[in-house]
Parts: sequence; structure tokens; C-alpha cells
Amino acid sequence: MARVVWLVPVTVHHLGHGTGSTNALRLFRLRDGRRCAVGFSTPEALTALLGPDQAYTELGESALRELTAPLGVDALVLDPRLVAPPVAAPDTRPAPAPTAQLQHR
Repeated sequence: MARVVWLVPVTVHHLGHGTGSTNALRLFRLRDGRRCAVGFSTPEALTALLGPDQAYTELGESALRELTAPLGVDALVLDPRLVAPPVAAPDTRPAPAPTAQLQHR
């Protein structure tokens, strides 16, 4: 049976000049708010969702589960697609000045 690996997004932390770097798994959230780990079956699928500059590492499903279990993450998603509603552009118009309310006695 062929070995199946997932391309798993990571964040690269540079330790300093000449001392190398370390990778940390990127975790995401499901619609219900639970944390999850994601993997992609191809570099193209990863790039389509996370962009061309996203670093990744190759992991098997069991290795990914072993790494995330101590963090309380039990959900894995293969080849996720963006499902969040589009975010509206911020309103850049200045807020109206407050008006004074006068009370007559």
C-alpha cells in the first residue's frame, strides 16, 4: 500500500542568525469554533487556499493526529475550502459628529 502524506501548513520561526529555524503547525477553526488541523493532498490545493508563500511540511495522518492530540485537537480536515462569508470592506467615512441633546426645564 502506498504511503499517504498530507501537506500540512506550518509557521516558520527563525531562531537567529546562523542558528536555524523551527516549524510550528498552523491550526485552524471549524465553523463551530473547535480547533482543527488541516492537510492538503497537493501543493496546488494548499496554494489555492493559503497562497504561494505558505510553508508546509509532509506528514502522515497518524503523525498529524499524534502531534495535535496533546493540544486537544481531534478534528482533521483534508483539502478544506474557504466557507466563511466574505468580509465587508471597512467603512472609511468619518463618523458623524455627536449632537448635543438639550433639555428644557
